[in-house]
Amino acid sequence: MPDDPDIPILDEDGLLPADTPPPWGTESREVRLGRLSRKARELPKAPGVYLMKDHKGVVLYVGKAGSLPDRVSSYFVPSADLGHKKMPLLEVVHDFDVLLCAGEWEAMLTENRLIKDIKPRYNVKLVDDKTFPYLVVTQREDFPRVFVTRNPTGEQGEGGIAPEMKGAKVFGPFTNAGALRDAVTALQRVFKFRTCKLDILENDPKNRFFRPCLLHAIGQCTAPCADLISKEDYKRDTDRFVRFVGSKRSALMRELKEEMERHSKDLNFERAAQVRDQITSIEKLDERGDRRDGWQPESEIAYVDPKKGTKSLQKLLDLDKPIRVIEGIDIAHLQGGETVGSKVCFVDGKPFKDEYRRFRIRTAVGGNDDYQSIREVVSRRYREAGAGQELYPDVILIDGGLGQLHAALQSFMTLDTRPPMVISLAKKEELIYVQERKEPIRVGREHLGLKLCQAVRDEAHRFAQHYHHILRRKKTLGE
Repeated sequence: MPDDPDIPILDEDGLLPADTPPPWGTESREVRLGRLSRKARELPKAPGVYLMKDHKGVVLYVGKAGSLPDRVSSYFVPSADLGHKKMPLLEVVHDFDVLLCAGEWEAMLTENRLIKDIKPRYNVKLVDDKTFPYLVVTQREDFPRVFVTRNPTGEQGEGGIAPEMKGAKVFGPFTNAGALRDAVTALQRVFKFRTCKLDILENDPKNRFFRPCLLHAIGQCTAPCADLISKEDYKRDTDRFVRFVGSKRSALMRELKEEMERHSKDLNFERAAQVRDQITSIEKLDERGDRRDGWQPESEIAYVDPKKGTKSLQKLLDLDKPIRVIEGIDIAHLQGGETVGSKVCFVDGKPFKDEYRRFRIRTAVGGNDDYQSIREVVSRRYREAGAGQELYPDVILIDGGLGQLHAALQSFMTLDTRPPMVISLAKKEELIYVQERKEPIRVGREHLGLKLCQAVRDEAHRFAQHYHHILRRKKTLGE
């Protein structure tokens, strides 16, 4: 996924920062690695993410560290052995940036997000679609269940949402899948919730004759499947579990530590070790992100049913042909002078990340001219399509109102071939402005065509913001 190189941020006097590296080619390899080693040792002793860059500012490698100076400096010692895949990195790395993180868990999430967005040349891990897991507590079942998933929206392959995920409480993402599953097992002994996939209905006469599984026999489930607990009592237990996961856990942790000490005094070291492991796993429940922070949008954004969404939008825009490809464009201002444009692509109602692009805006004076920025992105992205050498997407969506739409159309007017449909989506009122229409389209918030447009718009905004925003925000090694 091509990404424009970073341009150093000038100070108030218009000069380069004091730590700007010498021009490429003016240092020997030994001098260059020595300079990077000294810079690394001066980093704050804190967890974070480091981004290795070449002389053009292009990110070559993204990694995480529990202690930034220790990890980053290890790359530049003479005896460093990075393996045959990463060793060539030392021949081209010219500088690096770091992002301070609240803990190692945030460093893991940040590393994962940046690698998936930037796809650096020397990263071989985390470049696939695998995501960190989530903890789910269902809410619309008579007897809610608890389970771990990597699909927090419940989106099914053929479209639609899995019934158990509707209205469910979702926690995460969690950075340690093993610890999360161990914690669920340990907490099941306390709250006795079910983890099975049985469809259990209250007052079902079959329940009285159902034989519960082994979890009931060992005291880890109250067996609603066998009608051994009322719906109200069971819900009270799961509500306590939800409050426990979402808040402080001091009371239970204190009890577990006392139990561990008691077993240790009784020389029951095996049981003490088991309780110790339970404590460790439960403590790791805090090592998680929040869905509101957008760490894993490829799994967290609840896209509408793709087929229904595209059909609804086709009808809304009065198009003759089915909509297959939608591209969304957004402009993000960063630190006033740093402006970035993004282009995301949806195919058949779903994001197609291989066609995502970022654009460093070059022509907008002062960096805050949205209209000029949009004109630049449109002209750069659709140059070939405008010359008849490439197909346009079925719908091009601009983030903004009527002014942003007109800016895009002005750029398209300079091209030989025009796109079939250009629209814009204004925030707050969520009005859809359409080319060659005087009045915007206003529909209900639950309209599937509107929800699909919102998903495209929100993804374009996230993609424009995420990497450059956190990089600029933390460039001075802390907020």
